Amino acid sequence: MSDKSLQPRFDDTQRPLVINFIPTGMVPTKAMNPNVPISVAEIVEQVHEAYEIGITLVHLHARDGEDAAPTWKAEIYGHIFEGIRQHCPDLVLCASLSGRNYNVFEKRSEVLSLRPDMGSLTLSSLNFVGQASTNSPDMIQQLALKMLEEGVHPEWEVFDLGMLHYGHYLVRKNILQPPYYVNIISGNIAGIQTNLLELGAMLAQLPAGAIWAFGGIGQQQLAANTLAIASGGGVRIGLEDNLHYDSSRKILATNASLLRRIHELADVFERPVMTPAEFGALGFYNNFRKP
Repeated sequence: MSDKSLQPRFDDTQRPLVINFIPTGMVPTKAMNPNVPISVAEIVEQVHEAYEIGITLVHLHARDGEDAAPTWKAEIYGHIFEGIRQHCPDLVLCASLSGRNYNVFEKRSEVLSLRPDMGSLTLSSLNFVGQASTNSPDMIQQLALKMLEEGVHPEWEVFDLGMLHYGHYLVRKNILQPPYYVNIISGNIAGIQTNLLELGAMLAQLPAGAIWAFGGIGQQQLAANTLAIASGGGVRIGLEDNLHYDSSRKILATNASLLRRIHELADVFERPVMTPAEFGALGFYNNFRKP
């Protein structure tokens, strides 16, 4: 998989910047940062604000109950989708299919019945600092096939080269089909770190024609985003991955402050932000979405 045509070219740095907004996640709580949106109303409000600032797509997690635990329930996701579509009708919606807290196919796939535009697909099991994310081959393939059935496009989530290799395997089996969107995530202790060598190795293995974004966990978020903007990639940005605005971790971030900084960087590198409609027109709207 060393096709030189997959290498970033100089003119890639002039392509519109994909901003993948990640407002909530499964781990952050208001005790960690009171700016984390938890309720349906908070998530909808912050996505609307982000849309006004300028984003391309949104990666959504839902929370439920007094403890604001992550939930798979389509009922709650449905309220989030409805609220966002009322204010941001062309925004590309991606639902999390994570199994970190509930690794059961019926639960992980329930939100697909709502036919979001995209669904996250982590392409292998991996360890975080204090928790494992289990993604067996059978689970990955079941989720991918269910997405095909519901017209949902996979959002590849890859933390190391092995995950990309498995993605290529599923492409050969026609389980993963174009267009391809790949989130490369660095900074996890059991995955790649944020540096040019490791990013370059990942980019060299992308499927042909893939749109990619680079996100970093915690203190690595800004470095990952800056590398991506300078290299012609997109960014994954928001409180899901990083709760602080500064590297000394003294200033709590807001989703809006993180997004505005990305726009400042995009202006420096003369990267216009790709609109949701432009991204959707590349084939990332749900196949059953009405024009």
